[in-house]
Amino acid sequence: MNRFDLVGRSSVIVGGGKGIGLAVAQRLAASGASICLWDRDGKALDDAVATLPANSHFVQLDVASERAVNDAAVETLRWSNGELDILVNSAGVVGPHVPTWEFSLSDWQRHLDINLTATFLCIKALLPAMQKNSYGRIVNVSSMAGKEGNVGSCAYSAAKAGVIALTKVLGKELAKEGVIVNCVAPTVTQTSLLQQSSAEHLLALKEKIPMGRFGEPSELAAMIAWLCTAECSFTTGATFDFSGGRATY
Repeated sequence: MNRFDLVGRSSVIVGGGKGIGLAVAQRLAASGASICLWDRDGKALDDAVATLPANSHFVQLDVASERAVNDAAVETLRWSNGELDILVNSAGVVGPHVPTWEFSLSDWQRHLDINLTATFLCIKALLPAMQKNSYGRIVNVSSMAGKEGNVGSCAYSAAKAGVIALTKVLGKELAKEGVIVNCVAPTVTQTSLLQQSSAEHLLALKEKIPMGRFGEPSELAAMIAWLCTAECSFTTGATFDFSGGRATY
C-alpha cells in the first residue's frame, strides 16, 4: 500500500459508517489524517470508529437535512479546532430498479435528497473552513450511472449526473482559492448496497465490465486517497473512472 502524506490533515467522510466511506476513512487514517465520520446509522458508526485510531470522531445525522448538516458542521469544527482539509462525500442509496414511468415521486425525491442534495449541503456547510485557510480537497462519489445512465435507475442516474455537474462547477469556482474539487465515477463496488439490487440487475451490470468483476472498496479508496493529497494540485473539476474498463471516456 502506498502511504500518502496526510499527517496533520483533518477529514470528514460523509457516509463513512460502512462500504466505500469506511474504506476511505481507513485508508486516510493509515496515511496520517484525523478522521470524522458522518452517517445516519449509529450502529455502523460505532463499529466503524472501533477500526480507526483513538482520536477519530463521528456524528450521527441525516445528511439530507440542512439543519442537521449545519449542526454537524459546528460540532465537527469544534472537534478539529476550526480546521478542515478533506471532505469526501460518499453517502448514497440505490433502488428500486423499475422503468422510469413506474418510478414513484417519493423514490425519485429520496434519491435526489441523499445522492445529490446531501453532497451540496455538506460542501456548503464545510467549505468556509477550507476557504479560510486557502486549502482543501473535496472528493464527491458519483457513479458510472451518472455518465452512461443505467436502465431502470432513472433517479439514481440523474442524481449522480448532478454530482458530476456540481463537481465541475465547484472546480471552476474554487480554482484560484486552493480548494481542489474532483469526483470519482465507480461501477458497481462490493458493498452492502448491493443487497438493494436484484441478482438479475447485478448480473446485467457485471456483464458490462470488461474485467468481469465488481470493484473492491479498498481499490476505490486508493484512488480517492490520492485525490485528497496536496500532490493533486493541478486537477480540479474532473471525473475519474473506476470501472474495470467499462468506460473509456
